Amino acid sequence: MEIWDLHCHLNGVPGNTPEARAGRLLEFADRLGIARLCVFMGMEFAYDPSPERLREDNNEVLRAVRANPGRLLGFVYLNPKHLQASLDELDRCVRDGPMVGVKLWVAERCSSSALDPIIARATELRAVVFQYTWIKVTGNLPGESTPAELAALASRHPAATLICGHSGGDWEVGLRAIRPHSNIYADLAGGDPVAGLTEMAVRELGARRVLYGSDAGGRSFASQLGKVFGADIRDRDRELLLGGNLRRLLEPILAKKGRAA
Repeated sequence: MEIWDLHCHLNGVPGNTPEARAGRLLEFADRLGIARLCVFMGMEFAYDPSPERLREDNNEVLRAVRANPGRLLGFVYLNPKHLQASLDELDRCVRDGPMVGVKLWVAERCSSSALDPIIARATELRAVVFQYTWIKVTGNLPGESTPAELAALASRHPAATLICGHSGGDWEVGLRAIRPHSNIYADLAGGDPVAGLTEMAVRELGARRVLYGSDAGGRSFASQLGKVFGADIRDRDRELLLGGNLRRLLEPILAKKGRAA
């Protein structure tokens, strides 16, 4: 069984360069048998990045990926408030570069029509789109998305491959919000390894729509793997969650780039 981690960052990892931080991530991953890591955003997080900051953050991820081409898979970080700059970065990093996905965070709610050109272009390129989501009892940030808003986006782009980051935090609500949309996949990353999350995700969505991720270095690989290894699910479903599903989703864009999945 080969484990692929959907959700990793350079932020929160020791090291003064992207290459050094990637090396530490892989050192930790190797202890737990994790074969490949998806990495996005730069060494320090920016909530509402300017076009210049987007390029800087993506360059840091590109450096990490190019130093470890067989292990790291990059997602381009975009800000829909800067549409042309985001489309240019999408072409630079995905169409003309090694990246295989898109990362959207909290600059703009994903229900906004501002995302439509980005999602359409990503779909053309066969890139998956990872959208951070959270449901906060204290109220979300102005640009912070919920799973229900991602469901609205999925309705407008049924051919897109969308990933619901963190399953919305309040995962009992989040999983039900995305359940009707077969093009949305649930990310298990982040949060404490509480009982029941993985079982509910498999029950509500089916095992083929659930993806293991860690949110390292914000969370440990071990605690997040525990959500899957400790879940009361079938072994063949566990294999899908830990790597089979992500590999299947990325196979088209990797093949397009002439790379083996």
